[in-house]
Amino acid sequence: MSHSPDKAPTSHFFAHLSRMKLIQRWPLMHNVRKENVQEHSLQVAMVAHALAIIKNRFFDGQLDPYRVATIAMFHDVSEVLTGDLPTPVKYYNPAIQQEYKKIEKIAEQKLIDMAPEAFRDEYAALIDTADHSEDEQFIVKAADVICAYLKTLEELSSGNHEFTLAKKRLDRILKNYHSPEVDYFMQAFVPSFSLSLDEITLDDPDSL
Repeated sequence: MSHSPDKAPTSHFFAHLSRMKLIQRWPLMHNVRKENVQEHSLQVAMVAHALAIIKNRFFDGQLDPYRVATIAMFHDVSEVLTGDLPTPVKYYNPAIQQEYKKIEKIAEQKLIDMAPEAFRDEYAALIDTADHSEDEQFIVKAADVICAYLKTLEELSSGNHEFTLAKKRLDRILKNYHSPEVDYFMQAFVPSFSLSLDEITLDDPDSL
């Protein structure tokens, strides 16, 4: 039987999470429009939710789209403590990548420990990848890469060629997944991101 506590404990958990909006992505690259970790995480959650639905509906998946979406919302929370390490640095060599993974784990655990003890396990299940199935991990990772790819399309559409090589690299990663749900999403939804507002709003853009 549940009961309310006499007094809610003080926790810095959400005060830390609120700082996701202060962390800028793509820090070493010129951006026409800057993107922060908080908005990126929402987009990843939306895409991961869609990928889970696609997998379940067409490719015999057994995922909970709502759990997948919530995991995706929290997938970058460690960056409120570590910052966003640029990709060329993070993946410069296996040793740096491995050490950064260790730092991420420490940061994740520190955040989990900030949550009130009464429901700390609930947040651990979202933040700690050890509690995620292989399918959940893949869907969230694929959504993360798709959203990075969408960012490159938006920047290139604005005439920013700084993102040309990033687009090629991400396109190669997505194709190498050989994932039917990723391929479906890319075919159904991604082409619209290179169109103008009029083109995605009007049934017949030529009627203007």
